[in-house]
Amino acid sequence: MLVDSHCHLDFPDLANRMPDVLQRMQENLVALAVCIGVNLEDFPKVLALAEQEPRLFATVGVHPEYTDVEEPGEDRLVELAAHPKVIAIGETGLDYYWQKDQPEWQRDRFRTHIRAAKRCGKPLVVHTRDSAVDTLRVLKEEGAGAVGGVMHCFTENWEIASQALDLGFYLSFSGIVTFKNATVVKEVAQKCPLDRILVETDAPYLAPVPYRGKPNEPAYVHYVAEEIARLRGISLEEISKATTDNFFRLFKHARRL
Repeated sequence: MLVDSHCHLDFPDLANRMPDVLQRMQENLVALAVCIGVNLEDFPKVLALAEQEPRLFATVGVHPEYTDVEEPGEDRLVELAAHPKVIAIGETGLDYYWQKDQPEWQRDRFRTHIRAAKRCGKPLVVHTRDSAVDTLRVLKEEGAGAVGGVMHCFTENWEIASQALDLGFYLSFSGIVTFKNATVVKEVAQKCPLDRILVETDAPYLAPVPYRGKPNEPAYVHYVAEEIARLRGISLEEISKATTDNFFRLFKHARRL
């Protein structure tokens, strides 16, 4: 079986056809999926999906791209993360692609998430774009290794990957690894220790080949796993077992069905 460790099922592209999405997960042996919180205003929808469906879990956090939203306080995050279906803090991190002046408020918000994660004992789901050096620096300064987490949709080089691994973090690969020109991502997927790899879709974004450019969904995570298996010269069954075991090792509050 496989686990989609990062998707956005509350987004309209997927929420409006949830029975079909869940059925296709089952048909493709995707046993579980994690619905990622990106702001506090929409968190109730994310949590409701996880409460209603045993195959879904949730996270709580505010994505660094979201500016005109409720700012997450440490106490508030800890309170929301106490729900048994919430297995991580995030999506959090830094994004200097959209915020090119590298605002200090992003780093402050990131630190708030890390401190909340340490308080509630749940790992972090980390987003980084054009900000890897600062992302790793803040993680180190805040002692994030105490709770660990995952560098989601990993697209950095092996040097950055090694530093994240040294912090105790896992690397999650998305449909990007199936893209022909994604040579750096493919190299990291080959080199990363097998016991530190997760797979994800980031649905409805980043659909893998052969669905590139179309809406993504959790069922397609098997294409990600297949490509990593091919790159490493191992079976799909081996990568499926490893990534699923890794998921439950990291997300200790998730329960196997």
